Amino acid sequence: MSTKKTKLELTWIGKDQRPRLEPRILLEDTSKSYHAPHKVTENDLFDNRLIFGDNLLALKALEQEFAGKVKCVFIDPPYNTGSAFTHYDDGLEHSIWLGLMRDRLELIKRLLSDDGSLWITIDDNEVHYLKVMCDEIFGRQNFATNVLWQKIHSIKNDARLISVNHDLILIYAKNINNLSFNLLPRTETMNARFTNPDNDPRGVWSSGDLVASEARVNGNYIVKGPTGKEFTVAADKHWVYSQENLEQMIKENRIWFGANGTAFPRKKRFLSEVQQGRKADTWWKSDEVGHNQEAKREVKQFNEHDIFSTPKPERLLERILTLATNTGDLVLDSFAGSGTTGAVAHKMGRRWIMIELGEHCHTHIIPRLQKVVDGTDQGGISKAVNWQGGGGFRYYKLAGSLLEKDHWGNWVISKQYNPAMLTEALCKLEGFTYAPSDTIYWQQGYSTETDYIYVTTQTLSAEQLQALSNEVGTERSLLVLCSAFKGNAERFSNLTIKKIPRAVLAKCEWGHDDYSLNVENLPMSEKQPENVVTRSARQSPKSPEQLNLLVETNLDSDLRRNDESGNNDDPNGGNV
Repeated sequence: MSTKKTKLELTWIGKDQRPRLEPRILLEDTSKSYHAPHKVTENDLFDNRLIFGDNLLALKALEQEFAGKVKCVFIDPPYNTGSAFTHYDDGLEHSIWLGLMRDRLELIKRLLSDDGSLWITIDDNEVHYLKVMCDEIFGRQNFATNVLWQKIHSIKNDARLISVNHDLILIYAKNINNLSFNLLPRTETMNARFTNPDNDPRGVWSSGDLVASEARVNGNYIVKGPTGKEFTVAADKHWVYSQENLEQMIKENRIWFGANGTAFPRKKRFLSEVQQGRKADTWWKSDEVGHNQEAKREVKQFNEHDIFSTPKPERLLERILTLATNTGDLVLDSFAGSGTTGAVAHKMGRRWIMIELGEHCHTHIIPRLQKVVDGTDQGGISKAVNWQGGGGFRYYKLAGSLLEKDHWGNWVISKQYNPAMLTEALCKLEGFTYAPSDTIYWQQGYSTETDYIYVTTQTLSAEQLQALSNEVGTERSLLVLCSAFKGNAERFSNLTIKKIPRAVLAKCEWGHDDYSLNVENLPMSEKQPENVVTRSARQSPKSPEQLNLLVETNLDSDLRRNDESGNNDDPNGGNV
């Protein structure tokens, strides 16, 4: 009998291949950062982040600082509609999409707080594959629910079969036992049921039933109304309160016998005492949370020349953030699109991080957020939340790769990196917090209260190492990264000495800037010669060797891996 353990999982081409991501540093461009000139309220938030760059690399760049700190992640990824792969097997297309999504979702999980949640908008094309993959990443027990959003409010009579009017929103918890959602505001329709026909000083109320099914011991007794009229219930029913409690409620004017005092008794439920909100359900109608046309009108307010085909309305994001977050919580959107998530989070007093690679980061998102900060954006939810402007955001771009090849093919430190950038990058690679001391030159970062890092491009002599060792002392330790050193490193028990760049060469992939999820831009969308790979793909390669050749030759660099250096999937996070 086989003892091999098996598990339920989704498999796809290239599932075992994972990118070995370089944890890039973020560089602020203050010319694109934007802030209100003064505080509008005491709760203004200024340290929001807009990051321009590949979202997989950006997520990795955020991991060290924000792991376990993000309360809500909303993503609206490409839906993978299938238009890009007319010359290749359907299975290969889905595999690319799933692999790229998997890599991002694993990082998102690390960023989520223990009571955080992930919300993914998707359509029927990939939702079932995505659900199974998310079950594997987050745990099936952490699936919260699936919401249907009515994105189109009218029937498409030109639909081939059935008019599809909805998208889906998958909701996952980091830990379902720690997850709770806020209530939605009560509707006017709900509150309209409450009146005050007897001018009760406690305010408006509605009436509720006092009788329940099934007979119960001591549950059937006579209730006397204010006119002396007596009331009983059927033999197979019972009063929901004991006789003593019900009589006390009558004394407190909490039981209603009608305007004349002769009607069958009902309980008065005061609006001031009922739950001040309502539970959300899984059917979100367009008249409550908006639809595609509404979202297009919102986008048109800040860029009328290039309107997104399927933006998300602000009211949809308001619903999500109302349920999943509170004031001051951190919200992340790694597929920022037109910037709806950041705009809504800003107006609702949430901190936010958005990531976008496309040029619409500059043509759509920045102009939109500037209007939000200025208070001139009065569309979307602005009037509903009385938005008057304030706060701001900081614009970052991803630094280039730390290492580049010289004329002889050797890896060297990139010329883009100045000493401060180099130190910050190496701190990330080695798992240190970058925090240069103003007084002690060799304290450039720390991993613990007594463990520090020092980075220099110099060649250190034995005398310099001895001086460092003396300053560090016996109660502290120091990681020294230098171009070269002289002497025996083992002499210094409080120093760990490594040469750069050799010390970091094996940690990750270098010079890889594009892990794009835009499947429509992949090279296989163009028809290939019959005698090259197109033919092989249509014939569905039968051997792993043929499949690897197909992937390595034709796929976007997203699937190219250097297996010789090993996998960096460290359970503690980061590259080791």
